[in-house]
Amino acid sequence: MPIVQRINPCLWFDSQAEEAVTFYTSIFKNSRILSTARYGEAGREIHGKPPGTVMTVAFELDGQRFTALNGGPLFKFNEAVSFQVNCESQEEVDYYWDKLSAGGDEKAQQCGWLKDKYGVSWQVVPAVLIELINNRDSEKSRRATEAMLQMKKLDIGKLKRAAAG
Repeated sequence: MPIVQRINPCLWFDSQAEEAVTFYTSIFKNSRILSTARYGEAGREIHGKPPGTVMTVAFELDGQRFTALNGGPLFKFNEAVSFQVNCESQEEVDYYWDKLSAGGDEKAQQCGWLKDKYGVSWQVVPAVLIELINNRDSEKSRRATEAMLQMKKLDIGKLKRAAAG
């Protein structure tokens, strides 16, 4: 019997669920499409989708399960919910930033936040950032925090130099 993940994020798209899942699974290692369900005749008066249209796509990103739903234009993504991508190196920060922001909102936000081409918000975060801003030395913490607030894509070298003074 397969293990069921207790909490499963569901991403509501207008009609781009399959396209978005293909995009996301191409970026993250250890990712795959698990299943695709399609709309049928049942409930057509409610959902309004032609039979055979993709309804949901179950997928994994780096082992984390998600569901993508083609639910129509009623709801839009916003920054109230986002996904953090924790990175061990600047190379990882650069990779995920470049891949996820490709074709997205050109107005990247500060502190490592970006919006992808589907409107989903992501924060690409180097693991060392948490250490720097939680440093016991309040001055080092302050300097790292101030540096972070000035950045869009986070730069590990600049964060470390700022913390060091």
